[in-house]
This record gives sequence, structure tokens and C-alpha cells, in this order.
Amino acid sequence: MKKLVLLPTAFAMSVMFAACSTTPTTTSQLDQARGDFMAAQSNPSVAANAPLEFKAASDALDRANTAAAKKESLDEIDKLAYIAKQKIATAQEAAKAKQAEADVANAARQRDEIRLQARTAEANNAKAAADRAKADADAARMQAEAAANSARDEAAKNAALQQQLADLQAKQTERGIVITLSDVLFQVDRAELSAEGMRTAQKVADVLAQEPQSIVQVEGFTDSTGTSSHNLELSQRRAESVRNALIGLGVSSAKIATRGYGEAYPVASNSDAGSRQLNRRVEIVLSQNGAPIANRR
Repeated sequence: MKKLVLLPTAFAMSVMFAACSTTPTTTSQLDQARGDFMAAQSNPSVAANAPLEFKAASDALDRANTAAAKKESLDEIDKLAYIAKQKIATAQEAAKAKQAEADVANAARQRDEIRLQARTAEANNAKAAADRAKADADAARMQAEAAANSARDEAAKNAALQQQLADLQAKQTERGIVITLSDVLFQVDRAELSAEGMRTAQKVADVLAQEPQSIVQVEGFTDSTGTSSHNLELSQRRAESVRNALIGLGVSSAKIATRGYGEAYPVASNSDAGSRQLNRRVEIVLSQNGAPIANRR
């Protein structure tokens, strides 16, 4: 193809060199045809998109150049030059049409690619949204399960705590939860806890382990027999004995206070042995949520 394209140019050059001896015949029509051919030849789109039409134009110009070199009539040369011009124009128009078709096809491919990319992006976004929704649903489900498990655990813990308090015959008062240790948990007129008293102290320590924010006040009481000073001292020692037992069972010493009241604040009359035994006691007051324990009235 390249050789065919160069033929008219080569012929034109041979004619130019021959001008040293003779002057070739030419016309303005032929000169225009040659110029049109050179313009078409310099446009790569023409040879690429209209090779057959361009070859026909090249052949037509060769015939016009040959007629000029043979000094044929000007009418013949013009006629051949005109034909060449028309074929050159045809090749250029064919190249433009092919290029336009290629541009349209390329634009269509680009549109298809853009649509495909958009659909792919939309599908990816939909999948990502679905994945996020599933992840959110899974997280919500796990959170709900965790909350349900926590609620069950808390309910079980509260139930166990209430059972422990019930076993200790604890009472809810305006000062807090009160657990009463009776006189039988101590030796007679002594402050040391008996074996049964230590078992009861262990139960209290178990309760306090589940209520880490509770503040504890251990208060000792006696009956009205004996001197007031002896009763006050004995009630204080019994309160201290309970405090030491709780500390030994793992309760923090910083959260336990003691106070002996002696024969004050009786819960029964001191007129008979049974009533006096009720008054000989140690009360353990547990505050709730770390609230301070109010003084006795």
C-alpha cells in the first residue's frame, strides 16, 4: 500500500527532474489534483480507513500525470485530473465516514463500559449495603443476646442474693438492710464468735462479695443486766469481733465501721430471760449503692 501511495509523488519528481531538458505539460486542474493528493497522503486516516478508494485515487492521478508527461491535449489532461480529484475526494469522504463510524462505535463502547461500570458499582454498593445491614443485624442480635444473658445473669444473681438475705432473715429498713446476729452466736458474756457464729459471718461475707459498693456498720447491743459501762464495753467488743471475722473472710476493712450501744435501743423488754436474750444481739447494717448509713434515732 505504501508503495502505491508514493507512486504519484515519484512520478511527479521524475517529471520535475526532466524539466532540465523539457517543460512537461500541466494545467491548474492537474496542479489542484496533485495538491489534493498530497493533502490526502499526509492524512494517515485516509490510507487507514479508505485503502481501496485511496489506491483508486492514486491510480487516477498516475494516469493524469502520464497524460501530462506525454503532452496530450489539455482537455484530456483536465479530464483525467478532474477524475483524479473526484477519486481523491471520494477517498477522503470515505475515510471521514469510516472514522465517524469508528468514533461512534468507540463512543458506544465507552458508553457500554460506563454503564457496565455503573451497574457494577451499583451492584457493589448494594452488596456492601446488604453486608452492612447484615453486620448491623448480627451486631444488634449479639447485643440483644448479650443484654438478655446479662439480664438473666443479673436476675439470677439478684435471686441468689435475695435467697441469701432470706436465709439470714435480713430486713429492709430506712437505714439499709439489717442482719441480726443473736446472742447464741457468742459465748456467754464473751465477745468471741461461736462456730455457728462464724458460719453466719461467712454467709454475711458472701452477701457483701456481691454488693461491693455496700458500706457496713456493725452495732452491738446487750440487755440491761450488769453495769452500763460493762454492757457498753461488751457490746463494742462483740461488734469488733464480728468486724474482724468479716475482714478475715475477705471483706475490706475500710468499709466496715463498728459501734457499741450497750443496753440502749432494746427490741424487747428486759423483764424476762427470753426478752433479755432478744436484746443481746449484733446488728449488721448494709447500705445500698454506697449510700451513708444514717445515725440511729
